[in-house]
Amino acid sequence: MNKTYTDEDGFRYYVKKTELFSTKSVVAIGIGAALYSVLSGVAIPVGPNTSFRIAVALLTIFGAIFGPVVGFFVGFVGHALNDMIMWGSVWFSWVFLSAVIGLFGGMITLDKSFSLETGHVTKKHIFKMYLYAILGMIFAGLAAYVGDVYFYGEPAQKVWIQIALATATNFVVTATLGIPIILGIAARKRKYSNLKIED
Repeated sequence: MNKTYTDEDGFRYYVKKTELFSTKSVVAIGIGAALYSVLSGVAIPVGPNTSFRIAVALLTIFGAIFGPVVGFFVGFVGHALNDMIMWGSVWFSWVFLSAVIGLFGGMITLDKSFSLETGHVTKKHIFKMYLYAILGMIFAGLAAYVGDVYFYGEPAQKVWIQIALATATNFVVTATLGIPIILGIAARKRKYSNLKIED
Protein backbone atom coordinates (compact mmCIF):
# COMPACT_ATOMS: atom_id res chain seq x y z
CA MET A 1 0.00 0.00 0.00
CA ASN A 2 1.33 3.48 -0.90
CA LYS A 3 0.84 6.88 0.66
CA THR A 4 1.26 10.06 -1.35
CA TYR A 5 2.99 13.31 -0.50
CA THR A 6 2.80 16.52 -2.54
CA ASP A 7 5.47 19.13 -1.86
CA GLU A 8 5.19 22.92 -2.14
CA ASP A 9 6.16 22.82 -5.86
CA GLY A 10 3.36 20.44 -6.69
CA PHE A 11 5.55 17.36 -7.15
CA ARG A 12 3.80 14.23 -5.92
CA TYR A 13 5.75 11.43 -4.29
CA TYR A 14 4.52 7.89 -3.76
CA VAL A 15 5.86 6.27 -0.63
CA LYS A 16 5.21 2.72 0.46
CA LYS A 17 3.12 2.76 3.66
CA THR A 18 4.82 1.11 6.64
CA GLU A 19 2.72 -1.35 8.64
CA LEU A 20 3.35 -1.70 12.37
CA PHE A 21 4.37 -5.36 12.22
CA SER A 22 4.56 -6.42 8.59
CA THR A 23 6.63 -9.39 7.50
CA LYS A 24 9.24 -6.91 6.30
CA SER A 25 9.37 -5.28 9.75
CA VAL A 26 9.75 -8.60 11.56
CA VAL A 27 12.57 -9.64 9.22
CA ALA A 28 14.22 -6.23 9.69
CA ILE A 29 14.03 -6.61 13.48
CA GLY A 30 15.59 -10.07 13.28
CA ILE A 31 18.45 -9.00 11.02
CA GLY A 32 19.00 -5.70 12.83
CA ALA A 33 18.98 -7.29 16.29
CA ALA A 34 21.44 -9.99 15.19
CA LEU A 35 23.79 -7.40 13.67
CA TYR A 36 23.49 -5.15 16.75
CA SER A 37 24.21 -8.06 19.06
CA VAL A 38 27.29 -9.20 17.14
CA LEU A 39 28.67 -5.70 16.50
CA SER A 40 28.19 -4.80 20.19
CA GLY A 41 31.00 -7.26 20.85
CA VAL A 42 33.31 -4.64 19.32
CA ALA A 43 33.64 -2.31 22.29
CA ILE A 44 36.28 0.03 23.70
CA PRO A 45 35.98 0.56 27.50
CA VAL A 46 35.61 4.25 28.43
CA GLY A 47 34.51 3.93 32.07
CA PRO A 48 32.99 1.60 34.69
CA ASN A 49 30.99 -1.02 32.73
CA THR A 50 30.68 1.51 29.90
CA SER A 51 32.15 1.27 26.42
CA PHE A 52 32.38 2.98 23.04
CA ARG A 53 30.38 0.88 20.55
CA ILE A 54 29.96 1.59 16.84
CA ALA A 55 26.94 -0.75 16.92
CA VAL A 56 24.85 2.21 18.13
CA ALA A 57 24.90 3.55 14.55
CA LEU A 58 22.72 0.59 13.51
CA LEU A 59 19.88 1.84 15.74
CA THR A 60 19.66 5.14 13.87
CA ILE A 61 20.04 3.45 10.47
CA PHE A 62 17.37 0.77 11.03
CA GLY A 63 15.08 3.35 12.66
CA ALA A 64 15.35 5.75 9.72
CA ILE A 65 14.78 2.97 7.18
CA PHE A 66 12.01 0.99 8.88
CA GLY A 67 10.51 3.34 11.50
CA PRO A 68 10.50 3.79 15.30
CA VAL A 69 8.93 0.40 16.17
CA VAL A 70 11.65 -1.50 14.30
CA GLY A 71 14.30 0.81 15.75
CA PHE A 72 13.00 0.13 19.27
CA PHE A 73 13.00 -3.67 18.90
CA VAL A 74 16.37 -3.81 17.13
CA GLY A 75 17.84 -2.07 20.19
CA PHE A 76 15.82 -4.07 22.72
CA VAL A 77 16.32 -7.55 21.27
CA GLY A 78 19.86 -6.90 20.05
CA HIS A 79 21.07 -5.58 23.40
CA ALA A 80 19.35 -8.41 25.31
CA LEU A 81 20.95 -11.00 23.02
CA ASN A 82 24.39 -9.48 23.50
CA ASP A 83 23.92 -9.46 27.29
CA MET A 84 22.93 -13.14 27.26
CA ILE A 85 25.90 -14.11 25.08
CA MET A 86 28.48 -11.99 26.92
CA TRP A 87 27.26 -12.15 30.54
CA GLY A 88 24.66 -14.93 30.76
CA SER A 89 21.91 -12.57 31.98
CA VAL A 90 20.08 -9.45 30.78
CA TRP A 91 20.55 -5.99 32.35
CA PHE A 92 17.19 -4.54 31.34
CA SER A 93 17.75 -0.89 32.23
CA TRP A 94 20.49 -0.61 29.59
CA VAL A 95 18.49 -2.78 27.20
CA PHE A 96 15.88 0.00 27.34
CA LEU A 97 18.64 2.56 26.74
CA SER A 98 19.41 0.96 23.37
CA ALA A 99 15.70 0.53 22.62
CA VAL A 100 14.90 4.21 23.26
CA ILE A 101 17.80 5.34 21.03
CA GLY A 102 16.38 3.15 18.24
CA LEU A 103 12.86 4.48 18.89
CA PHE A 104 13.95 8.11 18.50
CA GLY A 105 16.14 7.21 15.52
CA GLY A 106 12.96 6.17 13.73
CA MET A 107 10.97 9.31 14.61
CA ILE A 108 12.11 10.97 11.39
CA THR A 109 9.91 8.56 9.42
CA LEU A 110 6.84 10.16 11.04
CA ASP A 111 7.57 13.23 8.91
CA LYS A 112 5.52 12.40 5.81
CA SER A 113 7.85 14.39 3.55
CA PHE A 114 10.86 12.23 4.56
CA SER A 115 11.50 9.35 2.17
CA LEU A 116 14.66 7.30 1.94
CA GLU A 117 13.07 5.27 -0.87
CA THR A 118 13.10 8.28 -3.20
CA GLY A 119 16.05 10.02 -1.56
CA HIS A 120 13.86 12.94 -0.48
CA VAL A 121 15.94 14.09 2.51
CA THR A 122 16.25 17.85 2.98
CA LYS A 123 18.22 20.06 5.37
CA LYS A 124 15.08 20.22 7.53
CA HIS A 125 15.12 16.42 7.80
CA ILE A 126 18.82 16.41 8.66
CA PHE A 127 18.21 18.94 11.44
CA LYS A 128 15.35 16.80 12.76
CA MET A 129 17.51 13.63 12.74
CA TYR A 130 20.15 15.33 14.89
CA LEU A 131 17.43 16.78 17.16
CA TYR A 132 15.81 13.34 17.59
CA ALA A 133 19.26 11.86 18.29
CA ILE A 134 19.80 14.34 21.14
CA LEU A 135 16.31 13.76 22.55
CA GLY A 136 16.80 10.01 22.24
CA MET A 137 20.06 10.15 24.19
CA ILE A 138 18.37 12.17 26.97
CA PHE A 139 15.36 9.86 27.35
CA ALA A 140 17.56 6.76 26.99
CA GLY A 141 19.78 8.03 29.79
CA LEU A 142 16.75 8.66 32.00
CA ALA A 143 15.46 5.14 31.32
CA ALA A 144 18.84 3.65 32.27
CA TYR A 145 19.06 5.81 35.40
CA VAL A 146 15.60 4.87 36.67
CA GLY A 147 16.24 1.19 36.03
CA ASP A 148 19.70 1.11 37.57
CA VAL A 149 18.96 3.20 40.66
CA TYR A 150 15.35 2.26 41.51
CA PHE A 151 15.17 -1.35 40.31
CA TYR A 152 18.75 -2.63 40.53
CA GLY A 153 19.77 -0.47 43.52
CA GLU A 154 22.97 0.84 41.90
CA PRO A 155 24.70 3.93 43.42
CA ALA A 156 23.27 7.05 41.78
CA GLN A 157 26.66 8.78 41.42
CA LYS A 158 28.19 5.82 39.59
CA VAL A 159 25.16 5.56 37.31
CA TRP A 160 25.34 9.27 36.40
CA ILE A 161 29.00 8.85 35.39
CA GLN A 162 28.13 5.80 33.27
CA ILE A 163 25.21 7.58 31.61
CA ALA A 164 27.26 10.71 30.88
CA LEU A 165 30.01 8.63 29.23
CA ALA A 166 27.52 6.46 27.32
CA THR A 167 25.52 9.49 26.13
CA ALA A 168 28.62 11.28 24.87
CA THR A 169 30.05 8.27 23.04
CA ASN A 170 26.67 7.16 21.63
CA PHE A 171 25.99 10.65 20.26
CA VAL A 172 29.44 10.80 18.64
CA VAL A 173 28.75 7.48 16.87
CA THR A 174 25.26 8.57 15.79
CA ALA A 175 26.37 12.01 14.59
CA THR A 176 29.51 10.90 12.74
CA LEU A 177 28.49 7.45 11.47
CA GLY A 178 24.76 6.70 11.77
CA ILE A 179 23.24 9.87 10.26
CA PRO A 180 25.96 10.28 7.56
CA ILE A 181 25.25 6.70 6.39
CA ILE A 182 21.53 7.57 6.13
CA LEU A 183 22.44 10.63 4.05
CA GLY A 184 24.63 8.43 1.85
CA ILE A 185 21.72 6.03 1.28
CA ALA A 186 19.45 8.98 0.43
CA ALA A 187 21.98 10.40 -2.04
CA ARG A 188 22.29 7.02 -3.76
CA LYS A 189 18.50 6.60 -3.99
CA ARG A 190 18.14 10.18 -5.28
CA LYS A 191 20.71 9.52 -7.99
CA TYR A 192 18.66 6.65 -9.41
CA SER A 193 15.29 8.42 -9.01
CA ASN A 194 16.57 11.67 -10.65
CA LEU A 195 15.03 13.60 -7.74
CA LYS A 196 16.39 17.10 -7.13
CA ILE A 197 16.28 18.53 -3.62
CA GLU A 198 15.70 22.26 -3.19
CA ASP A 199 15.71 23.70 0.34
